[in-house]
Amino acid sequence: MGVTGVPSDADAEPLPQRARWPAGLPDRDLPAPRLARTITIVVLVCLSIVVSLNSLEYSADTPTLAASVAIVLAVFLLQFLHSSTRAQRWTTRTRVLMLLTQAVFTYAPVLIFHRTWVSMTGPLAGSILLLVPFPRAWIPFAATVAVPASFQLVVSLSWLETSYLVLSTLFTGLVIYGLSRLTDLVQEVHRSRAELARLAVSQERLRFSRDLHDLLGYSLSAITLKSELIYRLVPGRPEQAREEVASLLDISRQALSDVRTVASGYRDMSLAAEADSAAAILASADVEAEVEIACGHLHPVIDTVLATALREGVTNILRHSKVETCRISAVTEEERVTLTLTNDGVPDDLPALSPHSGSGIGNLKARLGAVGGRLEAERTRDGCFRMVAEAPTRPIAARTTQDRMAARPAA
Repeated sequence: MGVTGVPSDADAEPLPQRARWPAGLPDRDLPAPRLARTITIVVLVCLSIVVSLNSLEYSADTPTLAASVAIVLAVFLLQFLHSSTRAQRWTTRTRVLMLLTQAVFTYAPVLIFHRTWVSMTGPLAGSILLLVPFPRAWIPFAATVAVPASFQLVVSLSWLETSYLVLSTLFTGLVIYGLSRLTDLVQEVHRSRAELARLAVSQERLRFSRDLHDLLGYSLSAITLKSELIYRLVPGRPEQAREEVASLLDISRQALSDVRTVASGYRDMSLAAEADSAAAILASADVEAEVEIACGHLHPVIDTVLATALREGVTNILRHSKVETCRISAVTEEERVTLTLTNDGVPDDLPALSPHSGSGIGNLKARLGAVGGRLEAERTRDGCFRMVAEAPTRPIAARTTQDRMAARPAA
């Protein structure tokens, strides 16, 4: 709902502030999810080849070698499933069954292949870290790392070989876990970047819609008012009509400039300049306007926000034919700037205001809230409508930065 109580052209939720593209690395600096997954697969294949070569060295006959290679492929197929993203969605029962299956393929062949199979405990340690929730995963992981020390009961190993197996299990398990988690992280980063890009486009569209409403609503209302005035002046007062045409051209050029600033995404406005323009436009509409701007020099961000609030208020006044008097004031008190706009001519059947009563009020609330200010709009007891926009002399972000820099020498 507008300042005078007349509903705005579009009833919508308050729009967010201008979207800013999140800082980050270019796409070429991040590995693609397919590349990360390929690296994990290559590492698993290399580990399976190492175990197969060990089998080739120690196996005496072809059937034993074939069985060893078949079990190696089964173990690493299970490991590939455990390293996939879908494994994180498995139920607890499924995870336990998969770990038990891999444990059987890991430890049972030791009784058959002996020294050939003692280096297969690493993948099981990695699967435990992947499938068992933290911090409970560290206990079975530590037990799996320590299991090779008991292989001396089945296979005659020296203390040096046993130490090598323990460290190899620890190293292999951590490598498999780290590569799998990094692959998931790369996929998540790419999904997040795609989502941020979509949100940036959506918010930029909202920003463009909001700025069009805030900037062009005033200019188009003024153009309509001037055109109606010129139409009435042409028959009897052509000289005054010519002067109004010149004023109309100035407003049209300003509207064109506003469109360009909206498209470029950069726009600074002055509260004092908007007040002067509002006084001239209101005078053309036979509205008695009293303007008093006594807030001095303002921060550019605050100046733009308050100028936008004034423009929205005057836009709604121009749309209300019953308005006869209007008062605009801006004062600074204790590092707070207060802009007040009051007008008469409010109809008796004015509907109740709500936080979402029109895109104009919604936009202003969002803008002022972003800089630490607030907006109030209400109908007074004497039948007038009053809008109060209050903001700090400096926006929150600028104040925080300056205070931090001022405190740095003392630190």
